Amino acid sequence: MASSGVEYSTASPPAYAAANDVTDTEKSAMGRPDSHIESLTTVNNSDGTHRKLKPRHIQLIGIGGTIGTALYVQIGKGLLQGGPGSLFIAFSLWCAVILAITMSMAEMVTYLPISSPFAIRFAGRYVDEAFGFAAGWNFFIFEAALVPFEVTACNVVIHYWSDIVPAGGIIAIVLVLYALINVLAVKWYGETEFWAALGKVLLIVGLIIFTFIVMLGGNPLHDRFGFRYWYEPGSFAEYYTTGSLGRFQGFMQCLIQASFTIAGPDYVSMAAGEAENPRVVMPKAFNAVFYRLTTFFMLGSLCVGILVPYNDAELTQAFANSEPGAAASPYVVAMNRLGIPILPHIINAMVLTAAFSAGNSYVYCASRSLYGLALEGKAPKFLTRCTGRGVPIYCVLIVLIIALLAFLQVSENAAVVLSWFVSLVTASQLINFSVMCVTYICFHRALRVQGISRDTLPYKGVLQPYAAYFGLFATFVMTFIGGYTVFLPGKWDVPTFLFSYTMIGVCPLLFIGWKVVHKTRFHRPYEVDLLRDVAAVEDYTTKFVPSPPRNIFSKWFNWIFS
Repeated sequence: MASSGVEYSTASPPAYAAANDVTDTEKSAMGRPDSHIESLTTVNNSDGTHRKLKPRHIQLIGIGGTIGTALYVQIGKGLLQGGPGSLFIAFSLWCAVILAITMSMAEMVTYLPISSPFAIRFAGRYVDEAFGFAAGWNFFIFEAALVPFEVTACNVVIHYWSDIVPAGGIIAIVLVLYALINVLAVKWYGETEFWAALGKVLLIVGLIIFTFIVMLGGNPLHDRFGFRYWYEPGSFAEYYTTGSLGRFQGFMQCLIQASFTIAGPDYVSMAAGEAENPRVVMPKAFNAVFYRLTTFFMLGSLCVGILVPYNDAELTQAFANSEPGAAASPYVVAMNRLGIPILPHIINAMVLTAAFSAGNSYVYCASRSLYGLALEGKAPKFLTRCTGRGVPIYCVLIVLIIALLAFLQVSENAAVVLSWFVSLVTASQLINFSVMCVTYICFHRALRVQGISRDTLPYKGVLQPYAAYFGLFATFVMTFIGGYTVFLPGKWDVPTFLFSYTMIGVCPLLFIGWKVVHKTRFHRPYEVDLLRDVAAVEDYTTKFVPSPPRNIFSKWFNWIFS
């Protein structure tokens, strides 16, 4: 049992065991050449994609997809609205919710690591086909909307330096790069995302170290400020009203910010169908990604509250005037306050990398979610077509077409466009989290009724199914709270209302429509098909032969991120 609170089964079925114990001699005895062995270990026969993503790719994809501009820039808005205490508490609480969701998803995905598993295929298999249809399209809309969000962010970040290049030109260049990376082959996507995400990790680690050094006096002003701003102006800011209610509303703004900023196990799960040896790799990936992400987000929220007071004039003006790029980053504001040159430009360059990498991940996840819908018959069949390299080409093209919405900022204020996308994707993300929890609860119930012990699973989470119920309650409630500010006196805004609550109305309509047309019903626990595609996964696992690292760098990276 791992110290993380997650149990790894020692009573694995025969199909899980000895996955990597095939020697060169045994290959010859089998009468199969190495090339044939490779084909068996890379082609995902259940859906046409290829298993080319290595452990280091999976780890960094999980981190890369969840760390975007929000952790470096947008987090400052939460600081202004709630103060450092509310920000840190809200981010810490939401990490507990993400842990519950991660444990739920890990059990299902490691048991059946297939393409587009959770909100699309598992929801239909374990709950109801109509539920899977609504959940799948919600997740696709969520991921697809994040692409133009990050493209818009890239344009804003670049304009931190100069306005010479028009917005339309920057958007076009970014979209062309996304197309090249995602169409070439999944292994190139994995390599690109690995290096870009590694830059994000180095950036947040560097900023945490920077915070520690400057708060102890290691700055040009030799100001040993420590936690000064937690006392003056204070730990909890008032939002909209005054007194205790105002401080509570400030905390709620921070919690809403956390629910948008901190993503769940979505990105690790989406890569399950293209991961090498997933029943060995994925359990470690889920645990490691969760702990790394919570470390970054919790420490990140703590750092910005240490560096800048919540009433800082420069930070307030940066958000009020929609200052480009890292100008609105609490880290850059702190550097300006302390008289530190050059570093703000480095931070802006790294934030640009973060935005580009996040958008790249969203193209991948959105295309794979649409592909999963097509595999389940919930989207047009032609979308299941893959290239010879295992890329669902039509799905990628449709996502890139949707990404053209980023051109909205050519005629609108970029900050307005960003706020629209934030409102839309926050509601969709919370609905998606709720779907994950409901799906796991049904999966858990089916295992119990059909007499399948959870001790035989590659991954076993603790406190289940109670953790899933906790995650469901938190995410379901936050879905409706996310846009509550539009109902406050003087805060009404039609676009904000529509983007905050549209998906809450659309998802039930999708569910009811599919249910009426196809006359589906909720699966009873004893009817749930827990064995479909399992034999193919087990066959792949027993035949898997790990390929040796190509060079010393690959060897060390695989060891570090294994």
